[in-house]
Amino acid sequence: MPSPQPARRSFWAVALQPRMIGILLLFLLAAAVCGRLGVWQLDRAYQRAELAAQQEAAEQASHGPEALGDLLPPQTSFPGELVGTEAWVTGEYEPEGQMLVAGRALDGRTGYLVLTPLRVTDDGTGGASWADLSGPPVLPVVRGWVDSPTPDAASLDVPDGEVRVTGWLQASESVQEGAEPLPDNPDGPPLTDSISTGALVNTWGGPIYSGYVVLTTSDPAQATAAEGGPALLPRPVLEGSDGVNLQNLFYALQWWVFGLFAVVLWIRLVRDEAAGTKRGRTHDDSDDPVGTGIAGLPG
Repeated sequence: MPSPQPARRSFWAVALQPRMIGILLLFLLAAAVCGRLGVWQLDRAYQRAELAAQQEAAEQASHGPEALGDLLPPQTSFPGELVGTEAWVTGEYEPEGQMLVAGRALDGRTGYLVLTPLRVTDDGTGGASWADLSGPPVLPVVRGWVDSPTPDAASLDVPDGEVRVTGWLQASESVQEGAEPLPDNPDGPPLTDSISTGALVNTWGGPIYSGYVVLTTSDPAQATAAEGGPALLPRPVLEGSDGVNLQNLFYALQWWVFGLFAVVLWIRLVRDEAAGTKRGRTHDDSDDPVGTGIAGLPG
């Protein structure tokens, strides 16, 4: 005759048994170890991303700036890997086309980028890069940052004559569809909300480059921030490339999943025992002492 099934006990009645509390403490220790290993991997993810950026910057500094025409001919698409690459180009500023780009932050303060067209005279190719175009190209140059739409006139002055510009390359931005129109700036340069070469060519004329340069140095030099000129900007980075190393982030997530699994396993053990079952036992074999799997088999 089959033995009666054990009475079902409540979850907490089983969970508060000393044996289950001991197992819980053991599993919590395992979960804590997994959690700490996940945090360690996350720290390594950010450290590796920062180290990679430092190494890339050091490599570029050792090679020095490259000729713009060798990296990015005018009227060609901008490869994403060029973001943050240092380049040089020679030309003459056209201050009458100067603009201020609104809503740009530097060191926690919101202000304006000084955007000036540079009519290129030498990009390292001797003019070969624009030989089949309508004339010398124009390059947007972000000369720095100011905190007011009406800065002192001296802060916006450009060096006279031909100037050699060195700076970080950045891809053209997209026009902000549906954005509120910016107000007029009667006491300063016109305002814009984006550095879009597709829009700038309508104002400055072409040919034009598909990216722009964030100034680091110029010869002759422009006024520094200490002298009342625009404040220089840091090196731009490819969006999303400076946050975390994805491989280490994946390892961190794995460790946290393992830790969660340890807690879930303990809950499953308690529920199984509360239901009067054991893992791996799918039927009542109390009448089958030799493990044949056939209950009540006659001798």
